[in-house]
Amino acid sequence: MAIKKKEYESALDDLCLELVGMARWARAKGERIVVLFEGRDTAGKGGAIKAIHNCLDPRQCRVAALPKPSDEQQGQWYFQRYIQYLPTAGDITLFDRSWYNRAGVERVMGWASKEEVAAFFRAVPVFEKMLVDDGIRLFKYWLSCDQAHQEERFRERLDDPLKRWKLSSTDVAARSKYADYTKAREAIFAETHTGWAPWTMVDFNDQKRGRLTLIRDLLDRLPDTYVPPEPIDWPELGHEPLSEGFERLKPIPDFPISD
Repeated sequence: MAIKKKEYESALDDLCLELVGMARWARAKGERIVVLFEGRDTAGKGGAIKAIHNCLDPRQCRVAALPKPSDEQQGQWYFQRYIQYLPTAGDITLFDRSWYNRAGVERVMGWASKEEVAAFFRAVPVFEKMLVDDGIRLFKYWLSCDQAHQEERFRERLDDPLKRWKLSSTDVAARSKYADYTKAREAIFAETHTGWAPWTMVDFNDQKRGRLTLIRDLLDRLPDTYVPPEPIDWPELGHEPLSEGFERLKPIPDFPISD
Protein backbone atom coordinates (compact mmCIF):
# COMPACT_ATOMS: atom_id res chain seq x y z
CA MET A 1 0.00 0.00 0.00
CA ALA A 2 1.34 3.43 -0.98
CA ILE A 3 2.41 5.61 1.91
CA LYS A 4 0.25 8.68 2.53
CA LYS A 5 1.69 12.13 1.92
CA LYS A 6 1.38 13.36 5.52
CA GLU A 7 2.87 10.15 6.87
CA TYR A 8 5.75 10.44 4.42
CA GLU A 9 6.46 14.09 5.23
CA SER A 10 6.41 13.43 8.97
CA ALA A 11 8.79 10.48 8.65
CA LEU A 12 11.09 12.43 6.34
CA ASP A 13 11.24 15.34 8.80
CA ASP A 14 12.41 12.93 11.51
CA LEU A 15 15.02 11.44 9.21
CA CYS A 16 16.21 14.92 8.21
CA LEU A 17 17.01 15.65 11.83
CA GLU A 18 19.15 12.51 11.92
CA LEU A 19 20.80 13.42 8.61
CA VAL A 20 21.72 16.84 9.99
CA GLY A 21 23.24 15.12 13.01
CA MET A 22 25.11 12.74 10.73
CA ALA A 23 26.53 15.64 8.74
CA ARG A 24 27.61 17.41 11.93
CA TRP A 25 29.35 14.19 13.04
CA ALA A 26 31.06 13.81 9.65
CA ARG A 27 32.42 17.33 9.85
CA ALA A 28 33.54 17.00 13.46
CA LYS A 29 35.26 13.66 12.89
CA GLY A 30 36.61 14.34 9.41
CA GLU A 31 34.59 11.49 7.90
CA ARG A 32 34.28 11.06 4.13
CA ILE A 33 31.01 9.58 2.93
CA VAL A 34 30.22 8.44 -0.62
CA VAL A 35 26.77 7.17 -1.61
CA LEU A 36 26.15 5.68 -5.06
CA PHE A 37 22.63 5.71 -6.49
CA GLU A 38 22.12 3.25 -9.33
CA GLY A 39 19.02 1.74 -10.90
CA ARG A 40 16.69 1.81 -13.85
CA ASP A 41 15.55 4.98 -15.55
CA THR A 42 12.59 6.46 -13.60
CA ALA A 43 13.38 4.33 -10.52
CA GLY A 44 13.72 7.45 -8.38
CA LYS A 45 17.42 8.21 -8.02
CA GLY A 46 16.96 11.96 -8.38
CA GLY A 47 14.14 12.12 -5.84
CA ALA A 48 16.09 10.08 -3.28
CA ILE A 49 19.17 12.25 -3.72
CA LYS A 50 17.08 15.42 -3.42
CA ALA A 51 15.45 14.14 -0.21
CA ILE A 52 18.90 13.81 1.38
CA HIS A 53 20.54 16.86 -0.19
CA ASN A 54 17.69 19.21 0.77
CA CYS A 55 18.29 18.43 4.44
CA LEU A 56 21.97 19.30 4.40
CA ASP A 57 24.38 22.15 3.79
CA PRO A 58 25.06 22.04 0.02
CA ARG A 59 28.62 23.20 0.68
CA GLN A 60 29.17 19.97 2.62
CA CYS A 61 26.93 17.55 0.74
CA ARG A 62 27.54 17.62 -3.01
CA VAL A 63 25.78 15.84 -5.85
CA ALA A 64 27.85 14.38 -8.69
CA ALA A 65 25.81 13.80 -11.84
CA LEU A 66 28.38 13.46 -14.59
CA PRO A 67 27.45 14.09 -18.24
CA LYS A 68 28.60 12.00 -21.19
CA PRO A 69 32.42 11.86 -21.18
CA SER A 70 34.19 14.32 -23.46
CA ASP A 71 36.65 13.22 -26.13
CA GLU A 72 39.48 14.05 -23.73
CA GLN A 73 37.91 12.02 -20.91
CA GLN A 74 37.39 9.05 -23.22
CA GLY A 75 41.16 8.91 -23.55
CA GLN A 76 41.68 8.78 -19.79
CA TRP A 77 41.69 5.94 -17.27
CA TYR A 78 38.00 5.09 -16.90
CA PHE A 79 37.77 6.00 -13.20
CA GLN A 80 39.74 9.23 -13.56
CA ARG A 81 36.84 11.63 -14.05
CA TYR A 82 35.03 10.28 -10.98
CA ILE A 83 37.96 10.69 -8.60
CA GLN A 84 37.77 14.49 -8.59
CA TYR A 85 34.28 14.25 -7.06
CA LEU A 86 35.35 12.15 -4.08
CA PRO A 87 34.87 14.08 -0.82
CA THR A 88 37.50 15.66 1.36
CA ALA A 89 37.46 15.25 5.14
CA GLY A 90 34.07 16.18 6.60
CA ASP A 91 32.21 16.08 3.29
CA ILE A 92 29.61 13.89 1.59
CA THR A 93 29.21 13.05 -2.11
CA LEU A 94 26.02 11.62 -3.59
CA PHE A 95 26.62 10.06 -7.02
CA ASP A 96 23.61 10.22 -9.35
CA ARG A 97 24.84 7.23 -11.32
CA SER A 98 28.51 6.44 -11.03
CA TRP A 99 31.37 4.44 -12.50
CA TYR A 100 28.87 1.60 -12.83
CA ASN A 101 27.67 3.22 -16.06
CA ARG A 102 30.30 1.08 -17.79
CA ALA A 103 28.62 -2.18 -16.76
CA GLY A 104 25.08 -0.79 -16.92
CA VAL A 105 23.86 1.57 -19.61
CA GLU A 106 27.10 1.43 -21.65
CA ARG A 107 27.00 -2.35 -21.75
CA VAL A 108 23.28 -2.61 -22.52
CA MET A 109 23.34 0.09 -25.20
CA GLY A 110 26.46 -1.32 -26.84
CA TRP A 111 28.64 1.70 -26.02
CA ALA A 112 31.24 -0.44 -24.26
CA SER A 113 32.89 -3.54 -25.68
CA LYS A 114 32.98 -6.91 -23.95
CA GLU A 115 36.67 -6.35 -23.29
CA GLU A 116 36.00 -2.97 -21.67
CA VAL A 117 33.27 -4.41 -19.45
CA ALA A 118 35.50 -7.33 -18.44
CA ALA A 119 38.34 -4.94 -17.59
CA PHE A 120 35.92 -2.84 -15.56
CA PHE A 121 34.80 -5.84 -13.52
CA ARG A 122 38.41 -6.75 -12.78
CA ALA A 123 39.21 -3.20 -11.67
CA VAL A 124 36.15 -2.24 -9.60
CA PRO A 125 36.75 -4.43 -6.52
CA VAL A 126 40.35 -3.20 -6.38
CA PHE A 127 39.36 0.44 -6.91
CA GLU A 128 36.66 0.33 -4.23
CA LYS A 129 38.96 -1.52 -1.83
CA MET A 130 41.42 1.35 -2.18
CA LEU A 131 38.69 3.86 -1.35
CA VAL A 132 37.50 1.94 1.70
CA ASP A 133 41.04 1.20 2.93
CA ASP A 134 41.75 4.93 2.77
CA GLY A 135 38.85 5.57 5.14
CA ILE A 136 36.01 6.49 2.78
CA ARG A 137 32.64 5.17 3.89
CA LEU A 138 31.20 3.78 0.65
CA PHE A 139 27.51 2.91 0.26
CA LYS A 140 26.09 1.43 -2.95
CA TYR A 141 22.31 1.47 -3.49
CA TRP A 142 20.38 -0.05 -6.37
CA LEU A 143 16.84 1.28 -6.80
CA SER A 144 14.47 -1.22 -8.39
CA CYS A 145 11.06 -0.84 -10.02
CA ASP A 146 8.79 -3.05 -12.09
CA GLN A 147 8.32 -2.24 -15.77
CA ALA A 148 4.68 -1.30 -15.22
CA HIS A 149 5.79 1.47 -12.86
CA GLN A 150 8.54 2.46 -15.26
CA GLU A 151 6.05 2.77 -18.10
CA GLU A 152 3.72 4.85 -15.92
CA ARG A 153 6.55 7.24 -15.05
CA PHE A 154 7.73 7.49 -18.64
CA ARG A 155 4.19 8.42 -19.66
CA GLU A 156 4.01 11.02 -16.91
CA ARG A 157 7.20 12.61 -18.19
CA LEU A 158 5.91 12.53 -21.75
CA ASP A 159 2.63 14.22 -20.82
CA ASP A 160 3.92 16.75 -18.27
CA PRO A 161 5.71 19.79 -19.82
CA LEU A 162 7.55 20.31 -16.52
CA LYS A 163 9.03 16.80 -16.67
CA ARG A 164 9.50 16.41 -20.43
CA TRP A 165 13.14 17.46 -20.13
CA LYS A 166 13.85 14.20 -18.27
CA LEU A 167 13.19 12.13 -21.41
CA SER A 168 15.92 11.30 -23.90
CA SER A 169 16.55 8.97 -26.82
CA THR A 170 18.25 6.62 -24.36
CA ASP A 171 14.97 6.34 -22.43
CA VAL A 172 13.15 5.35 -25.60
CA ALA A 173 15.66 2.56 -26.21
CA ALA A 174 15.59 1.49 -22.54
CA ARG A 175 11.90 0.58 -22.77
CA SER A 176 12.69 -2.41 -24.97
CA LYS A 177 15.71 -3.45 -22.92
CA TYR A 178 14.17 -4.00 -19.50
CA ALA A 179 15.29 -7.65 -19.40
CA ASP A 180 18.76 -6.70 -20.65
CA TYR A 181 19.14 -4.23 -17.78
CA THR A 182 18.11 -7.00 -15.38
CA LYS A 183 20.90 -9.22 -16.73
CA ALA A 184 23.38 -6.37 -16.49
CA ARG A 185 22.38 -5.68 -12.89
CA GLU A 186 22.80 -9.31 -11.90
CA ALA A 187 26.24 -9.38 -13.51
CA ILE A 188 27.19 -6.24 -11.55
CA PHE A 189 26.09 -7.86 -8.30
CA ALA A 190 27.93 -11.09 -9.11
CA GLU A 191 31.20 -9.28 -9.78
CA THR A 192 31.13 -6.32 -7.36
CA HIS A 193 29.04 -7.29 -4.30
CA THR A 194 32.04 -7.52 -1.97
CA GLY A 195 32.52 -7.62 1.76
CA TRP A 196 34.12 -4.17 1.76
CA ALA A 197 31.66 -2.59 -0.70
CA PRO A 198 28.36 -4.50 -0.71
CA TRP A 199 25.28 -3.56 -2.70
CA THR A 200 21.92 -2.79 -1.10
CA MET A 201 18.74 -3.20 -3.17
CA VAL A 202 15.77 -0.98 -2.33
CA ASP A 203 12.24 -1.39 -3.73
CA PHE A 204 11.20 1.89 -5.36
CA ASN A 205 7.83 0.86 -6.79
CA ASP A 206 6.55 3.25 -4.12
CA GLN A 207 9.10 6.04 -4.40
CA LYS A 208 8.20 7.81 -1.17
CA ARG A 209 8.50 4.64 0.86
CA GLY A 210 11.67 3.77 -1.01
CA ARG A 211 13.29 7.08 -0.03
CA LEU A 212 12.47 6.53 3.62
CA THR A 213 13.77 2.96 3.48
CA LEU A 214 17.04 4.00 1.86
CA ILE A 215 17.73 6.87 4.26
CA ARG A 216 16.90 4.74 7.28
CA ASP A 217 19.28 2.02 6.09
CA LEU A 218 22.05 4.54 5.44
CA LEU A 219 21.75 6.04 8.91
CA ASP A 220 21.57 2.62 10.59
CA ARG A 221 24.82 1.51 8.97
CA LEU A 222 26.79 4.37 10.47
CA PRO A 223 28.20 4.34 14.01
CA ASP A 224 26.76 6.54 16.74
CA THR A 225 26.78 9.93 15.06
CA TYR A 226 25.70 12.08 17.99
CA VAL A 227 27.76 15.22 18.28
CA PRO A 228 26.22 18.12 20.23
CA PRO A 229 25.77 21.31 18.23
CA GLU A 230 28.41 23.93 18.85
CA PRO A 231 27.04 26.70 21.08
CA ILE A 232 26.52 30.06 19.38
CA ASP A 233 26.62 33.31 21.34
CA TRP A 234 23.40 35.06 20.23
CA PRO A 235 23.07 38.41 22.04
CA GLU A 236 19.92 40.53 22.10
CA LEU A 237 19.51 42.85 19.12
CA GLY A 238 19.46 45.88 21.40
CA HIS A 239 16.89 47.89 19.46
CA GLU A 240 13.61 47.55 17.59
CA PRO A 241 13.95 45.68 14.28
CA LEU A 242 14.57 48.05 11.38
CA SER A 243 12.54 48.25 8.19
CA GLU A 244 14.22 48.20 4.80
CA GLY A 245 15.18 51.63 3.48
CA PHE A 246 15.54 52.34 -0.26
CA GLU A 247 17.34 55.17 -2.03
CA ARG A 248 18.69 54.33 -5.46
CA LEU A 249 16.48 51.33 -6.24
CA LYS A 250 13.16 50.00 -5.02
CA PRO A 251 11.77 46.45 -5.25
CA ILE A 252 9.93 45.59 -8.45
CA PRO A 253 6.11 45.14 -8.20
CA ASP A 254 4.96 41.99 -6.42
CA PHE A 255 3.79 39.03 -8.42
CA PRO A 256 0.01 39.43 -8.85
CA ILE A 257 -2.11 36.82 -7.09
CA SER A 258 -5.88 36.98 -7.52
CA ASP A 259 -8.10 36.15 -4.54
